[in-house]
Amino acid sequence: MEKLISLLGLFVMLGVAWALSDSKKHIQWRTVISGVMLQIVFGLIILKTDIGRKVFATLGEGFNAILGFTAKGSQFLFGSLATPSDSLGFIFATMVLPTIIFMSALMSVLYHIGVMQKVVEVMAKVMMKVMKTSGAESLAAAANIFVGQTEAPLVIKPYVNSMTRSELMCLMTGGMATVAGGVLAAFVGFGIDAAHLLAASVMSAPAAIVCAKLMIPEREESATAGVVKID
Repeated sequence: MEKLISLLGLFVMLGVAWALSDSKKHIQWRTVISGVMLQIVFGLIILKTDIGRKVFATLGEGFNAILGFTAKGSQFLFGSLATPSDSLGFIFATMVLPTIIFMSALMSVLYHIGVMQKVVEVMAKVMMKVMKTSGAESLAAAANIFVGQTEAPLVIKPYVNSMTRSELMCLMTGGMATVAGGVLAAFVGFGIDAAHLLAASVMSAPAAIVCAKLMIPEREESATAGVVKID
């Protein structure tokens, strides 16, 4: 019954986005249907296949290991203030904020040495080929999986001025649908399973594109149609 409720919720959300569309006749239904299917495929791979579970379990363990290093550093710097205690309780400033700062710095380093660009580019190409979205919005959606809504537009900075209204909607929706790596780490610090958070973030990328394209369909010519390139 709970699964049926979730399925109903999916169609309700799509219906709301369709009802709020500013141009229903311009909706590209291939993008919508392929986006929903891509989200389902991501979910099945991540949650139902052995290799998907192993990959995300490994990523989750790696995430927890990194958080362990962050906790040790925070305890070294703040002492007992970074350790849960009955007298002081959970202190957000010394137990969560250092994690966000550390993860933000780590993501910046990974971008600086070119690791994240490769990961983002691969995911963007998958979404562009399957959903027929433009290169700029595909890159932004993929980047939003790993960084926040303020950093993701920087990945496509050269193209922001020439983006269409639909692409800008997609850019903003993607930022609201996912969480930055630092915030994700903070949620893990609260005890939420890292693998599930990572899975949700990956599945949210195509879902955000679907909602954006339903509400503001593409009616202009994109400057990055068919092109995925990170400068």
